[in-house]
Amino acid sequence: MELYLLCLFAFLAGFIDSIVGGGGLVQVPAFFVLYPTLPVPNVIGSNRIASAVGTSVAAWNYGRKVRIPWEPVLYAGLSSAVFSYLGATVQSMLPSSVLKPIILALIIAIAIYTYLKKDFGQHERLRIDAQRLPLWAAGIGALLGFYNGFVGPGTGSLLMFGFVSVIGYNLLTASAVSKVVNVIADVASLVFFITHKYVLFHIALPIMVFNVAGSYVGSHMAMLRGNAFIRKVFLVVVAGIVLRFGWDVLQSFGK
Repeated sequence: MELYLLCLFAFLAGFIDSIVGGGGLVQVPAFFVLYPTLPVPNVIGSNRIASAVGTSVAAWNYGRKVRIPWEPVLYAGLSSAVFSYLGATVQSMLPSSVLKPIILALIIAIAIYTYLKKDFGQHERLRIDAQRLPLWAAGIGALLGFYNGFVGPGTGSLLMFGFVSVIGYNLLTASAVSKVVNVIADVASLVFFITHKYVLFHIALPIMVFNVAGSYVGSHMAMLRGNAFIRKVFLVVVAGIVLRFGWDVLQSFGK
């Protein structure tokens, strides 16, 4: 029964993640609740292989219909992978509670900005010169790669926000770009989890199938419904990130 329920959450996570990122907010907590005795590395490693394959399918689905700017994507992906490792290293030395109140304030600001700016990501208006675009993309990848390694939840959503607000992609292109960047970073971390035998394949493979199904349906719907639909889902997911961080910050104050 635990595996059946986890597969349902994996489908939902794949659906959400393929549109705006943030699927980990659904799948990882469900994993911990349904398998409370599993060590954390086993949960993260098993979940990572499912989400990485699901995100790959979403990226492939977007790539068939959306023009992906590959040079900025590769710069962002490589810098994200490197700084994600760095963020994880720093996280092992500092408590994440140090940064969480600051991150909570930033995400609330992002939610308010996106809600008030009705045309957010509806049209592509590049703000960066083509020659400097790869370096700016690398900067976004580095910043949010570090965040991914240090804290984690909602990285895909924040990547998408960065590509829209800083570079000027529309939401559909930004969603496609963030998926490819996520895949590069996930594959880098998967090498660690697989070589250290943290992936429990009897759990990872079934949830991978459902995550892939959710990713395919979600990315197809995003392309079908367009930027206005993506903006609505983005606001819902960002609200979920705010609640998650708000809860973490309140708990840290209570200790």
